[in-house]
Amino acid sequence: MRILLIAFLSLAALRPLAAQDVKPKDVREAAKTGSASIPKLQEFLGNPSTDVRDQAVRELIDIGTARGIDPLIQATRDNDAEIQMLATDGLVNFYSPGYIKGGIAGTVRRVATSIRGKFTDTNDLVIPVFVDVRPEVIAALSRLVTGGASVESRANAAHALGILRGKAAVDQLLEGVHSKDTGLIYESLVALQKIRDESAGPRIAFRLHDLDPKVQIAAIQTVGLLLDKAAVPDLLDVLNHTSDLKVKREALTAIAMLPVETSRAIYTQCLHDKDDRLRAAAAEGFARLRKPADLPMLEQAWKDEQKPLPRLSLAFAQVMLGKIELSEFSPFRYLINNLNSAAYNGVALPFLIELARDSAVRQALYAPAASGTRDEKIGLARVLAASGDKSSLDVLQRLSKDTDSQVAEAGLRALRSLQSRM
Repeated sequence: MRILLIAFLSLAALRPLAAQDVKPKDVREAAKTGSASIPKLQEFLGNPSTDVRDQAVRELIDIGTARGIDPLIQATRDNDAEIQMLATDGLVNFYSPGYIKGGIAGTVRRVATSIRGKFTDTNDLVIPVFVDVRPEVIAALSRLVTGGASVESRANAAHALGILRGKAAVDQLLEGVHSKDTGLIYESLVALQKIRDESAGPRIAFRLHDLDPKVQIAAIQTVGLLLDKAAVPDLLDVLNHTSDLKVKREALTAIAMLPVETSRAIYTQCLHDKDDRLRAAAAEGFARLRKPADLPMLEQAWKDEQKPLPRLSLAFAQVMLGKIELSEFSPFRYLINNLNSAAYNGVALPFLIELARDSAVRQALYAPAASGTRDEKIGLARVLAASGDKSSLDVLQRLSKDTDSQVAEAGLRALRSLQSRM
């Protein structure tokens, strides 16, 4: 009898664990074989235990191979909101390594506890244009935006779609803009900014008068970036009636991105405002009107201005109107010099990207791209990646072979981006 009992126990030990008996530690054990364990981890995604499914997703993310994408897509359809969010983050992490910092398989804390902070930390993140995202990934995240198990998982999916440049998800993101949840509205707007589908602009203009300043500012920024000139009257209404200085600044900045001659009066008024950000926005407006007759006025304002932010905008305006000489104290040189500034690099860079769409400006940048400081070379590589043409390829190829490894890496990435765009 004892022999029979021992035999029975031995056979039981060899049989797979019943689904209800599986524990997270069993998932961790199975994952030790790396990518070979992916089929087994995918099986665990159907386990009745939330903890087991959660652990399976974490292990798939840590393995991090392309074979894990389909299981992660499957996990976005889980009925648990936090597993949906974790799977979403795993998909982003595959295309943007480091999005989830460090190994997460052993992390006890569930993702919803840090979602607000994460959105703040990564709202400027977007993958390079040469990175191709599988359509099935965008489709899975699109479904979450409109059908996620919680408003947090929907907002998280919208956040991810912006990072992944999910253009096929524009309709779902517009549904997010029409929702009642502030987080989802905000993340959908930011995603639309990153995707840059200009057809979406008129469909979000109703948010320009939103009562939540965070949403209102995001909507203002979005219609500006999407070049929705039809929004100018509403933006002027916001500018003239808001008591919130931040909203006023963003409204004028958006108006400056949508140049119409009827805005000249407001630019003239704000060019001498006591607020330096309003002065900066007004200068940008004059830049984009592109009237050569405005140049003497802008040159005088540049001489009189003491604050760095409006000086950068006034430099941008002068270069836009044709002052492209690179003498030591010229406006053009001032913009390039600020690529070395931690405080103002993020202002100078987009100005240079916009200016470099003009062939004369672009050609003028090739010399400083070859002889500048490390930060100048890296910044100008990014400029040429976004605004370069066929003639920029040789410049970027040279940068990709620079003796400074950071410059070489930036040059190679820029070269790949430009080739992809071309």
